Amino acid sequence: MSATTNEFPVQLTEVAAGKIRGYADGNEEFSGKAFRVFIEGGGCAGFRYAFVFDEPQESDFRGAIHGVDVTIDPLSMNYLRGATVDYVESLNGSGFTVENPNASSSCGCGHSFQA
Repeated sequence: MSATTNEFPVQLTEVAAGKIRGYADGNEEFSGKAFRVFIEGGGCAGFRYAFVFDEPQESDFRGAIHGVDVTIDPLSMNYLRGATVDYVESLNGSGFTVENPNASSSCGCGHSFQA
């Protein structure tokens, strides 16, 4: 299922998209792969966010956001719809964070949540 930036149910900030493009540029390992956003069990709040460059699957939701091909599996989309992925650099560290309106609570690190 493909979508444009405005239609895609999950968004990337321009900062996150720039960081993703920076990882992918010139790296043959990531050539032809999409940036997969997904959830998995674990983390201090029950679920945790995960990110990987991966081959899109036919059942995935796919969208091009700020020049980044993003893919999300249907199960993860149930938890991520309406979320925004950002990249943050601070004294506490750097990495991708997710602002998720579907999370009933999240941990202090911003990498896990409870639905």
